[in-house]
Amino acid sequence: MSTTTEAIPAFHKNFDGFMDFLRDQELGAVALSPKRFGAVFGIDLQTLANQAHIHRNTLSRAPASESVQRFLREVLRVIRASADLSGDIERALFWYRNEPLQPFEYKTAEQLVSAGRTDDVLRYIGSLQVGAAG
Repeated sequence: MSTTTEAIPAFHKNFDGFMDFLRDQELGAVALSPKRFGAVFGIDLQTLANQAHIHRNTLSRAPASESVQRFLREVLRVIRASADLSGDIERALFWYRNEPLQPFEYKTAEQLVSAGRTDDVLRYIGSLQVGAAG
């Protein structure tokens, strides 16, 4: 399975469209689909469960659970901040999965979010925004 935007229809390449794509009406108005999320990032549900530190069955049996949805929201906070900085959802998705970040011992944002360091990544992105604006 390939990464990112091949799984996203062309009209979903802005953040709002991306969110609409991830929304799972079957789970309720406020739930995100782990399956669609995995498809976008090119990862299987086992890998997603490992990143979220939950049992793999939780994704299929209780996808609307707080533990699943909390992790997906944390990832989306970083993707949104990155997309706001770059102006491009595709670049934000690529950056999240692939860009080694020097201040974090060359770990990716994906690795950092999985380790519970979302706020550190958001502060880093904020510092880039200030540097770009200042």
